[in-house]
Amino acid sequence: MNHTHVTSVGGTKSHRIFLLLKDAILSGRLPPGRKLPGEIKLAEQHGVSRVTVRRAMEALRESGLVARKPGLGTVVLEQPLDATVMTASVSNLLPNMVKMSQASQVRLLEFSYVKPSESVREELGLGAGDRVQRSVRVRMADGKPFSYLVTHVPEYIALNYNEADLTNTPLFALLERSGVLVDHASQSISATLATHEIAEALGVSVGSPLISLTRVVYDEEGRGVEYLDALYRPDRYRIQIDLNRTGDEEARYWEPRTPDAERAPQAREMSPDEA
Repeated sequence: MNHTHVTSVGGTKSHRIFLLLKDAILSGRLPPGRKLPGEIKLAEQHGVSRVTVRRAMEALRESGLVARKPGLGTVVLEQPLDATVMTASVSNLLPNMVKMSQASQVRLLEFSYVKPSESVREELGLGAGDRVQRSVRVRMADGKPFSYLVTHVPEYIALNYNEADLTNTPLFALLERSGVLVDHASQSISATLATHEIAEALGVSVGSPLISLTRVVYDEEGRGVEYLDALYRPDRYRIQIDLNRTGDEEARYWEPRTPDAERAPQAREMSPDEA
């Protein structure tokens, strides 16, 4: 199903709302069966007219993302899975994560113990009744925000540190202090749009493009010890992959190589000439 062809969105504001809701649906933040807010509430949330919201909703229906249900209103429809997903590996991942934590400042927005979503529970290998420590943080370089981080750590690990610790100490150091021996991680990178909450935290406009990163960290026994959803400002963060040319003469290809420590990717503010 094609979710990119829009015929009924006639203005910039309508298109922005359409893209925000579409992204929330395709990313799973608005799961199948979820009822969308009414026109009045959406208009208030986005600071637009009901006519503008109505156009965006019509585009969502034309794209097969939502449908009107008698007695329920507008609900999210089940979406087919993509047939192919392209992935890229970033070398030297764990040292770079530690370096970034040491070179930036953090502002803790939320700290609580909750029941995880099904996807987080499965990735961390937790039982149905297990809880996780959920934190929301904003990382800053030179006092300017560049990332919005939502982390989930199994409760049996997170009980070894508190809210103050997470504000003043990198999470990796807290995991090690808790006896966790971090071994490897699985990471995927995509793109998304800034919602009202995230836009305010990162100092960008609603609907601004962001780098979206999901990472699961595992210990030496293969147990999930951290699930991270991270959003980055592309004007203040970039990802670098160093490559080597390898393979037989008739079938050569690019292969990631481990970069030198001084060339490792790191978050920083880019000058206008670099952006």
